[in-house]
Amino acid sequence: MRIVDHVIAGGAGKPAARFGDIFDPNQGVVQARVPLGDAAVLERAIAAAQAAQPGWAATNPQRRARVMFQFKALVEKNLDELARLLSAEHGKVVADSRGDIVRGLDVIEFACGVPHLLKGEYSVGAGPGIDIYSMRVPLGIGAGITPFNFPAMIPMWMFGVAIACGNAFILKPSERDPSVPVRLAELMQEAGAPAGILQVVHGDKEMVDAILAHPAVSAVSFVGSSDIAHYVYSTGTANGKRVQAMGGAKNHGIVMPDADLDQVVKDLSGAAFGSAGERCMALPVVVPVGEKTAVALREKMLPAMAKLRIGISTDADADYGPVVNAAHKARVEGWIQTGVDEGAELVVDGRGFKLQGHEDGYFIGPSLFDHVKPHMQSYREEIFGPVLQIVRAENFEEALRLPSEHQYGNGVAIFTRNGHAAREFAARVNVGMVGINVPIPVPVAYHSFSGWKRSAFGDHNQHGMEGVRFWTKTKTVTQRWPDGSPDAGNAFVIPTMG
Repeated sequence: MRIVDHVIAGGAGKPAARFGDIFDPNQGVVQARVPLGDAAVLERAIAAAQAAQPGWAATNPQRRARVMFQFKALVEKNLDELARLLSAEHGKVVADSRGDIVRGLDVIEFACGVPHLLKGEYSVGAGPGIDIYSMRVPLGIGAGITPFNFPAMIPMWMFGVAIACGNAFILKPSERDPSVPVRLAELMQEAGAPAGILQVVHGDKEMVDAILAHPAVSAVSFVGSSDIAHYVYSTGTANGKRVQAMGGAKNHGIVMPDADLDQVVKDLSGAAFGSAGERCMALPVVVPVGEKTAVALREKMLPAMAKLRIGISTDADADYGPVVNAAHKARVEGWIQTGVDEGAELVVDGRGFKLQGHEDGYFIGPSLFDHVKPHMQSYREEIFGPVLQIVRAENFEEALRLPSEHQYGNGVAIFTRNGHAAREFAARVNVGMVGINVPIPVPVAYHSFSGWKRSAFGDHNQHGMEGVRFWTKTKTVTQRWPDGSPDAGNAFVIPTMG
C-alpha cells in the first residue's frame, strides 16, 4: 500500500503509530495511507524551519522571487501529473483539478512581485535632521491548515505569499487528499528553496492542536468549516498567534426579473454542481425575485439539470465527479433528507445515483429543492454537495435581506441588466464578496479573498496585499546623524518633530 509521508527536512523520525486511509472516490476503495503525526513530528519540522528561516529571511527579496518564478515554472511543467493526482484522491474531474492548480499559481505569480510588495515608506526631514522609514519583516515560522476541497489552490494561497515574504512555512493539508501538497513541497525545494522552508506534516486534530500550541509558530492560516475555524482562531490567538481562519459559506444568487435566464441557468449549473458542490464559493441558493421569475427559472433549470453528466474524474466529458469519501456522501444525503423533513419541495432527488461500472463510488446526482424557507436548518447550514435550493423572494428588499441576515457572509451574486439595482445591491448587501452577473466572485490574486461573519475570523484576508500584511510585521526606524556639534545638550523631554 502506497504511503504518502511527511515532508520534513532531515526526515520524520520514528515510524508513525497511526495512519489514515486515502480513498479512491471513483471506486470506493482505499488506495493509499497517510501517517497521522503528533507533537514529536511537528517538533522536527519546527527545528528544521528554525534552522532555515533566518538565512532565507536574509536572502534579498529579488532572489526569493526567482525561487518563486522557478517554482511556478515547475508546477506548470508538471501540471498534467498534478491534476491527475489531485483528481485521483479528491474526485473532481481533471479539468477542474487543473483549474484548482492554476488559481493557486495566480497567487504564486503575485508573490513573484515581492520585491515591490515589501517596499516600505520613507519620510525625509520628518524633523530637524531626522528621517523616518518603515520596513516589512517576516514573522518567522507560519503554518497553514488546509481543507480537502482545494488541495492545490489553498495551500498555494497561503505558502506562496508567506515564503516570498521570508518566512518558513509548515503545511498541514487534509489527510483525505494529501499527495498534491506533498508534490508541491518537493517542487518548491527543486525550485531552490532551502530545505526546511516549506514542509508538510500530516495529521488530524492532534496535529492541529500541536500547531496551535507551539510557541515557535507565529501565525496560522486556516480554511475549513466555521465551527473549526472559530476553534482555530480562538485557540491560536489565546496562544499569542496571529490567525486568519476562513469558515463555511451559503452563497446566494439573486435573480432579478430582468435577468437573462438562459445565462443564469448556465451559470447556476456550473456554480451549484461543479466539483460536486464541494466549494466554499459554490452557489447553492438561488433567490428568484417575483413569482413569475421563480416559475420561469424552475422550468429552465430542470432540463439543464437533466443534461448534467456525472462521471469518473478522468472522464473528459463529465461535468462533475464523485464526492471525496463515503462519510461526506452520507452527510450530503442526510442534508437532503433534512430538507424533505422540514417541508421543502424536493423537485429532483440525486440520492441513489449509481454510475455503471463504478457502483461503489461516492457519486451523488444533482438535487433541486424549491419553496425553501429561511427558518429551515438545511438553508441555514452549508450542505457542501450538488444540491441547489430555491428560496423565493417577493421583491428586491426581501432578496437583499436573505444573504445579509444569513450567518455566513462569504460570497453573493446578483443577476440583472439593471445597473442601478446592481450598484444598490453591491453597496448594501452584508457579504464580503459580490458578483454582478458573475456566479463565483473569487477575486484575482492581487485583490483579497474577503469573507465576512461566520465565514471568516481574523483581521486579515487571504492573498493580495492583505496576505502580505498578514505574513509580515512593520518595523519603523527614526534616524538622525548628528554633526557632532558641542552645542547639542542632553534632552530630558519627549522629542518632537517641530
